[in-house]
Amino acid sequence: MTVEPANDQRQLIRIEPMLRTHLDRVIEIECACFPRPWSKSLFLSELAMPATRAYFVANLGSEIVGFGGMMMAGDECHITNISVDPLWQGRGIAKHIVLAVIDEAITRGARSITLEVREGNVAGQRLYERFGFEAVGVRKNYYVETREDALVMWVRKVNRPAYRELLETIRSEIGDLSAGIN
Repeated sequence: MTVEPANDQRQLIRIEPMLRTHLDRVIEIECACFPRPWSKSLFLSELAMPATRAYFVANLGSEIVGFGGMMMAGDECHITNISVDPLWQGRGIAKHIVLAVIDEAITRGARSITLEVREGNVAGQRLYERFGFEAVGVRKNYYVETREDALVMWVRKVNRPAYRELLETIRSEIGDLSAGIN
């Protein structure tokens, strides 16, 4: 079930750890966003590795409208996915999810963070650039189902005060998570 956006209703956004009970809705969003979605069993295997993985859901009211996750390898973090229900895209929800994932990565000792993003996903690229990511390479035909290339993006030195200042600036721009969203 999805909640239609309402222009006259402010709803609170909450980011919380993903649980197995969230997976039916997470899979719905995954299927709406990607031509080759992750399976429920893949999400279950990721959730079964909390020492190196962390996944979050974004809630508006009682509805899950997005999710994201990451994996750690030493002092490097790899963002595995950031997804927002198409009905809710363009409202800043992904920024909240990325912030939660990066905060968790830093808490776990990350010094650098990487990800892949579709070459055609310009909005995603701009979002990641806002968080200091830079495109450093291309993976040809990475998304085999659409034969689309992936940009490889990195942000380094996330454990330094300058990066924490950037995160605080972003945090102040989006406001407290309890401030609500239109």
